Amino acid sequence: MAVTRGFTGRRERDPRLPPGQYDARDQWPVLSAEATPHLDTATWTFQVRGLVAQPTTWTWDEVHALPGAVFEGDIHCVTTWSKLGVRFAGVSADTLLAAAGGTLPGASHVMVHSHTGYTTNLPLADVTDGKAFLVWDFGGQPLAADHGGPARFLVPHLYFWKSAKWASAIEVMDHDERGFWERNGYHDRGDPWTEERYQGD
Repeated sequence: MAVTRGFTGRRERDPRLPPGQYDARDQWPVLSAEATPHLDTATWTFQVRGLVAQPTTWTWDEVHALPGAVFEGDIHCVTTWSKLGVRFAGVSADTLLAAAGGTLPGASHVMVHSHTGYTTNLPLADVTDGKAFLVWDFGGQPLAADHGGPARFLVPHLYFWKSAKWASAIEVMDHDERGFWERNGYHDRGDPWTEERYQGD
């Protein structure tokens, strides 16, 4: 069979890409609702508070002393870019919650807070059982400030606005309450595979 030069048929779509997403490859677009802060790790803290047995605050050195965790996989932004095969390192949300004595009866949701005041809401089930992390390392290097460093929350199975930059706290709650982008029209959950981009999707 003759094949016209330059034509080899339709390229197969990478099965790791959710609907409506493209592979950003070497690019990592910087998208923020706020100005980038430059936080000093000497004074940085992270809290788990709310419906936990022992509300706890960690310094930079203390959170690094917790058992570490690595995520290797893909991330997806609601603005349609995805990065495939990334590697983040930090500590799992499970470890943080366990170190705070575990959640109390009635706990169903969390609000993740940033040092800038940004918030995003999540069902508790979306941050437990190995699904979410506090990360400070990307590809073997310290996480850059414009990508949420020194540490950001990471919820890789949901759209990336749920992975709050400059994370300061997990607040465990007995109800759902919309965060910044959710109050401004984005979906409450944000599953890329069902394209939960905006309220009503």
